[in-house]
Amino acid sequence: MSDLTAALRPGASTGGDALPPTAGSSGAPAGGPAGGPAGGDTAKRRRSFSDLAFKYGMVWLLVLLVGWAEWTYPGFTSWGNMQNVLAQNATIGIVAVGMTFVMISGGFDLSVGAIYAGCSVFFAQFALSLPMELAFVLAVAIGATAGLVNGLLVTALKVNPFVATLGTASVFGGAAFLYSDSSPILNNEPGFEWLGMGKVAGVPVAILVLALVFVIGGLVLSRTVYGRSLYAVGGNAEAARLAGLPVGLLKTSAYVLVGACAGVAGCVIASRLQVGQADIGSTIALDAIAAVVIGGTSLFGGEGAVWRTAVGLLIIAIIRNVSQSRGFDINVESVITGFIIVGAVALDAYARNRRR
Repeated sequence: MSDLTAALRPGASTGGDALPPTAGSSGAPAGGPAGGPAGGDTAKRRRSFSDLAFKYGMVWLLVLLVGWAEWTYPGFTSWGNMQNVLAQNATIGIVAVGMTFVMISGGFDLSVGAIYAGCSVFFAQFALSLPMELAFVLAVAIGATAGLVNGLLVTALKVNPFVATLGTASVFGGAAFLYSDSSPILNNEPGFEWLGMGKVAGVPVAILVLALVFVIGGLVLSRTVYGRSLYAVGGNAEAARLAGLPVGLLKTSAYVLVGACAGVAGCVIASRLQVGQADIGSTIALDAIAAVVIGGTSLFGGEGAVWRTAVGLLIIAIIRNVSQSRGFDINVESVITGFIIVGAVALDAYARNRRR
């Protein structure tokens, strides 16, 4: 318990990216009884190299993919193409940041697609009669409220996260269809398209929103007591409870955050398309989870980081962009992405077993 308390102090390392103990770190001589100092140093170096390979494996993959993409599709790294890549995947990235919080806390959310679609409908409708800023705030608040419902189901009623969010996905999606009368809500009001298609200093607003969400999410997780508490809860909820942490409140807050992120993404896509639709976002939940998992955040909770989610998002975005630019079969794209997801999960499981 004292170790947990120490981990929550300002300046302590977050559990998600801390390297596992290396050989010789327990305070005993590195060589140990089984060998001399030289043998111990060699083992330590090998372990450190292996740890780095596991920790940054997806970063190396991203570097290789960028090189492959530039070779396959000359001009891939041009600023114009990179803007297109990021803008097209901005909504997935925004949702993925919120999903990172949920998964680090040991949770799971399959309802973000329905929240995303519903908030696109609400934003398009509200902006027809209200200032766009107020419409945006109301739509995001609705997304956060939906997340609160999920959090209370999981923490207060002890419903399994998978089952709870699968059920609420149906409820939220149905509510969006009822509200919109199963029809798209068009919004051609001047300025409505700014959030999704506008530019500031030549940079798409959608990319700026994506960057802002990533920066804020990264700072909250890595630099605040709240962020370190989420790692503690995801790593061992019972130990966190015994240490005095409000486990239920922390987990619920993570669901509220991912709901709010889905709301922001829904507003962005509605602005981009100038229409709110209850049937969009059928794959965004899986895409967001894929970005988080590929980046290296653990499905078991307690490990991960927002920068890792950025890596996972870029890997998915590069594969899609090159596939579409070169006219590859969409099924090939799905197969490649699937293999990477399975490999990332297998790597996580192997690394966990190796540290035991």
